[in-house]
Amino acid sequence: MADQADVVIIGSGVIGNATAYYLAKKGLSVIVIEKASDIGNGGSSRNGGGVRQSGRHPKELPLAIYGAQHLWPTLSEELGVDVEYYQEGNLRLGKTKEHLAVLADIVEKGKAGGLELDMVTGDQAREICPHLSDEVIGASWCPTDGHANPLMTTLAYYKKARQLGVRFITGEGVIAIKKVRGKAREVVTANNSYVGDTIILAAGFASRKIAASIGIDIPMIELVMEVLVTEEQPKMFYQMLGTAAADFYGHQSTHGSFVFGGSSGHEAYHRGDDITATTSMTAPCICRGIMKYFPQLADAKIVRTWAGAIDDCVDHIPVISHVEEVPGLILACGFSGHGFGIAPTVGLLISEMAAGEETTLDVSGFRYDRFKAKI
Repeated sequence: MADQADVVIIGSGVIGNATAYYLAKKGLSVIVIEKASDIGNGGSSRNGGGVRQSGRHPKELPLAIYGAQHLWPTLSEELGVDVEYYQEGNLRLGKTKEHLAVLADIVEKGKAGGLELDMVTGDQAREICPHLSDEVIGASWCPTDGHANPLMTTLAYYKKARQLGVRFITGEGVIAIKKVRGKAREVVTANNSYVGDTIILAAGFASRKIAASIGIDIPMIELVMEVLVTEEQPKMFYQMLGTAAADFYGHQSTHGSFVFGGSSGHEAYHRGDDITATTSMTAPCICRGIMKYFPQLADAKIVRTWAGAIDDCVDHIPVISHVEEVPGLILACGFSGHGFGIAPTVGLLISEMAAGEETTLDVSGFRYDRFKAKI
């Protein structure tokens, strides 16, 4: 049947596309259903591109380390598209004693998880990145962190998955998942229905409403985060950057422009419709932070800004899980703004789960049943 496959994936972001690719490599037939008319039109193509291990929750850290060691370094060659991956390290900057205390805690937790991560002085940070202001008195430094182009990565997985026979259907919003004989089997849209032995729900915040159609609730809210890009600048540095105070994060791209993300504190109070729009508040907040750390960029012109939605889970770590109450369903959502950097690892793990294989890494910490009431 044309509308039947071994696996049906809901959502064509980087997680869905990566999962489709790894499943197709295993020889499984796959259908991917996407509400938007364009591939990767959600947060997967609208984020800051960080591929970081530092600052991760202890449960996420093994996934980030595995990706940085085994997947990201060869991803461009594997997918046949330059995803603009740089593994030039990550400086998380501090200007006060309070900032240094935050950074020291991040370093301690990272080292406990086996990550190469250290505190450096302000002068040492300026040796790594000479463009830093004198206000920086210290930083955490992870030499194996990096960044990539999120749009190119999302589309690279899409392109390669299609080459392997994955069928992508765009412009069809999913209305419901239905059980057949007690097992999740059917994905219903306004125009059609699609049948799969396994259904993977990877639709960001939209996953909550879709899961509700089958009696499952994922405790998450939608936040809107913004990113800006500058005009092309001379080559300065390719480290990923962040701050203890979360003023901003970002990097310089292959093109030469800088891509910076950040927040204004009003992210939970967005318009609430399907239009993910920037505001007049966030870009100035990001720019004020940038200028304090990189005064050399004070006169750089902003070319454009954009916004993307984050599916922020109640405990700020994702749900990567079978669901006991709904056999045949796998959840992959609630990534809380941390999903892009671990997407290759997550796609690999979910493909193993769907194929009934032992997973490369332990995913028990991401189980859906962690939200159940304790008796």
